[in-house]
Amino acid sequence: MREVSSPLAIYGKRGNAELTVAVDEAAERLGLHTGLALAQARAMHPALEAIAEDAEADAGLLEKIADWCLRYTPLVALDAPDGLTLDIGGCAHLYGGEHQLVADLGARIAQAGFTYDIAIAGTIGAARAAAHFGAPGSYTGGEERALLAPLPLSALRLPADTVAALARVGLKRVGDIVDLPRSPLTARFGGELLRQLDRALGYEHEPLNPRLPVAPYVAEQRFAEPIAREEDVLTILTRLAGRLQFALERRGDGARRLELTLFRTDGEVRRIAAGTSRPLRDPAQIRALFVERLAALADAFDPGFGFDMARLSVLVAEPSPPEQIGIGGGKDAAEVDRQVDQLADRLSARLGSRRVRRLIAQDSHIPEIAAACVPAQAALAAADAGWPAFRRFRAEAELAPRPLRLLQRPEPIEAVAEVPDGPPLRFRWRRALHEVIAAEGPERIEGAWWSEHGGPARDYFRVEDKSGLRFWLFRSGLYRDLMRKDLAQGAAAPTWFLHGTFA
Repeated sequence: MREVSSPLAIYGKRGNAELTVAVDEAAERLGLHTGLALAQARAMHPALEAIAEDAEADAGLLEKIADWCLRYTPLVALDAPDGLTLDIGGCAHLYGGEHQLVADLGARIAQAGFTYDIAIAGTIGAARAAAHFGAPGSYTGGEERALLAPLPLSALRLPADTVAALARVGLKRVGDIVDLPRSPLTARFGGELLRQLDRALGYEHEPLNPRLPVAPYVAEQRFAEPIAREEDVLTILTRLAGRLQFALERRGDGARRLELTLFRTDGEVRRIAAGTSRPLRDPAQIRALFVERLAALADAFDPGFGFDMARLSVLVAEPSPPEQIGIGGGKDAAEVDRQVDQLADRLSARLGSRRVRRLIAQDSHIPEIAAACVPAQAALAAADAGWPAFRRFRAEAELAPRPLRLLQRPEPIEAVAEVPDGPPLRFRWRRALHEVIAAEGPERIEGAWWSEHGGPARDYFRVEDKSGLRFWLFRSGLYRDLMRKDLAQGAAAPTWFLHGTFA
């Protein structure tokens, strides 16, 4: 086990050399610093303990800390390899001010065992420069020039070769270039120098690119005492959904995808997402979705020592105009469709959205492509698509009953018919002989000659054998067409296929 007082350095390969990329306080007191060759550092202090860096693990840790910082603001950006940028505008008052927010953030980071530097400033560049090169603290807007002037030019996030070129002409501090003529600087050192300077001083806006999209609707609650029971989580969820309901109603929107974020006291973050088939804002229905999601998670939902904050976000919202309420006693088609959608939502929450699918009508009568199987909660292109559209498609097309599930591809069978164009009397499928006692048809479907699904016409029959099994068969090709052709020229006789079975 490593002694606490022994110096520690993290090293990594930079080019062909192994350099120190981080040192602890004990190593700093001995005069070691980052960028030093590992061999030189060990020669200076043989007792130095050196550990190879793990960039992938460091990046993963930074992502976890960024997730945890979402408790303060949804606008969190990564400043790799060791920094985060938070936009706390409009959020500080929730903690009693900037100083209280920094105190709470610092206490939690220190409790997790990390050292840190926090700086607040009016621009991203000034805040980063103060945290990395200056004195961490809170700087009000307008103090950027005084803050940056004594700092090295590397604080402006300039390339190393640009900093070296500036140093060769005696320009080492930010204050050295602030009042210099801009045209000669741009001509000699490029436009990036003044661009970063203007951003740090606030002369040019620098956008913050958050690592996660910002939800249009958010409701959150903090707890004086951590909660751990599932019943308490669902109670808070219902309360937050009630808050979102009013905001959604004011703008005429409904939620299509929601996410419940639970912040554990130890810094871990739990995210639970649920989707809907149609825009939704009823708290009771939202609760029902997350009941299924929590049941599906089971052991993966680990509260640890409890959650001290919960946030419910609407990740995707769509217009949801008011609906006319029927006055009849029975259930109309719209109410049935809503119940089917609710069933699809609950099944998708429990089993996964990709395991629950629905059929969407396509612009074709060819059975293989007449309907597409998509996730039940998928956003549909047409505004009136869904269950009503599929029923209307079948009604308007006057389609005969078809099996709900077809074979992956039609399978050839041997069939005997009483007349050439009539239904089969018997057929053999997968080595089993079936005697037909009833048949209905034909339903003729012409091939689409302009597409890859072209081919001869098909005559479909619904047949039932002696054991009560029902099949959907078709004959590919017509005997009348065969009579018009010369068999010597390679004309093929019609063939029979089985395309599906009825339940």
